[in-house]
Amino acid sequence: MVVPRVLGMGNALLDMMTLIEDDQLLESLQLPKGSMQLVDNERSMVIRRFIDGMQVRMASGGSAANTIHGLAQLGIETGFIGKIGNDDHGRFFREDLIKSRINPLLFSSETPTGMALALVSRDSERTFATYLGAAIELSEKDITPELFGDYSLFHIEGYLVQTPSLFETALRMASEKGMITSLDLASFNVVEQHRDYLLDILGRYIDVVFANEEEAKTISGREPEDALQFLADLCDTAVVKVGSKGSMFRRKQEMSRAEAVPARCIDTTGAGDLYAAGFLYGMINGYNLHRCGAIGSLVSGKVIEVVGPKMESEHWEEIRHQIGSM
Repeated sequence: MVVPRVLGMGNALLDMMTLIEDDQLLESLQLPKGSMQLVDNERSMVIRRFIDGMQVRMASGGSAANTIHGLAQLGIETGFIGKIGNDDHGRFFREDLIKSRINPLLFSSETPTGMALALVSRDSERTFATYLGAAIELSEKDITPELFGDYSLFHIEGYLVQTPSLFETALRMASEKGMITSLDLASFNVVEQHRDYLLDILGRYIDVVFANEEEAKTISGREPEDALQFLADLCDTAVVKVGSKGSMFRRKQEMSRAEAVPARCIDTTGAGDLYAAGFLYGMINGYNLHRCGAIGSLVSGKVIEVVGPKMESEHWEEIRHQIGSM
């Protein structure tokens, strides 16, 4: 029996999650609440000085890395392709992957490791200041067929569409090896900027696509249910997440929905990434669409009850138990 293995690729970012007491800090830093702003290294360091002394939680991150981490915690063999800096943060990123039983297929750069500074307000709203650093230096020259080894599923994040040559090279190699390909659209503004190119990529390379309500509307111009049909006409399997209303998914003529899991929301960071982990876990195990979606909802519902996209082992133990009893 062939053991399914999942390979991910994305921006390798060190997540630094900080709970803030007062939104005035955001005004002082000129960060619009709820926004995601790209910043340079100097600005990133200024923000880090402001949060110095606060309780900060660090973990390897980035959209695809979060999904791969979730799959690893569910018992799937995984690997991750990315680029980090030759610095302490880069070493932390690598060691965090290894600790999570993820094969670190990481390239190094003299540019500092990318960092996502997430300031979480008391109402759970997240405000990001992201320094991409070494992460965006990953290029098509780094990607070789050997990296794909004997993995059977390739998951890539939509943020990489901003480097089209890298994005397409990786997807082409995965497809040539007969791998299932999975894409999380990642951000409505990225979809807006690259809509025509993404439509072409979806039609040529992608088997499974994940979108939230905004991303689905941006790429299709339609409301969620019609957007789902639009995406399912391009890919084998389409998933549209509609927040507290749950999610819907379609494969050819099969369509189903899953309810959102009731949760005490503290921080929504990583909810979409962990939904993808749960859904793909279900697919790998041959479950029907409804059960795949239910597992996605379960995992995403649990992660919003903690700060950041990573959960402690006891949370994962509970999740595995609940999946087993479904």
